[in-house]
Amino acid sequence: MNFKIFRKIVGSNTVLLILLLTSICSGCSFVNIFGKHEPAKATPEGLYSRASVEFNGGHYKKAQESFLRLKEEYPLHDLAILAEIGIADSLYSDKEYAEAENAYGDFIALHPVNENVPYALYQLGMCHYNQIGDIDRDQTETLLAKKEWERLMARYPESKFSAMAEKLVRECKQKLAEHEFYVAKFYMRQKKYQAALSRFEELAREYPNVGLDYKVEYFISETKAKIVEEEQLRLKKIEKLKRKEERRKKKEEKKASKK
Repeated sequence: MNFKIFRKIVGSNTVLLILLLTSICSGCSFVNIFGKHEPAKATPEGLYSRASVEFNGGHYKKAQESFLRLKEEYPLHDLAILAEIGIADSLYSDKEYAEAENAYGDFIALHPVNENVPYALYQLGMCHYNQIGDIDRDQTETLLAKKEWERLMARYPESKFSAMAEKLVRECKQKLAEHEFYVAKFYMRQKKYQAALSRFEELAREYPNVGLDYKVEYFISETKAKIVEEEQLRLKKIEKLKRKEERRKKKEEKKASKK
């Protein structure tokens, strides 16, 4: 712009002059000198950088918005794929695990050969892992975490994420074994010995070498002994009832013979 003309327009209004100069120098654009302000469109790199800064600063919802804007405004740009991972990571870091699970799952389905699939599979398992309850609760999330990590290890055995997942799979097996042990002991306390034995034997088959082998072996032996003891008591009761019935019949026969 010709600054002589510019001075004529603003005259002696120094404040207006400073504001307009500031706007021009800061890179803002105008349709005309008194027209509507139109901010420059953000670049993919700029959006990704902004989202990364917001994410690293712990502002996960803002980061998600910036990643989403990048994905929607530049769907064909290489950074749009990374933005999908960014959205999932933002949800995960914000502890919105169900939504993050969907986002990682969508990424794997849409980009099955992308180099970030091993990471997405690992994170998918982590979404379930972070929702695991205590051993006295349902262990569906433990099973799902284990399943995703086993899928990762089978498909990408050389990935660093598979090495990380291997340790967590062992941890999941430990949790599942402890849950089965808890349930089996509950049945035993309720004197449901057959149900308890079934659980202990399944535990021995499915989860060996997780630190419970000695305890499981001991309780299998104890439960079998309880079953034998219970059966003996049952047979004694039957024998007692039979003798009682026999005595009753004899009394009736004696009464009948006297008549």
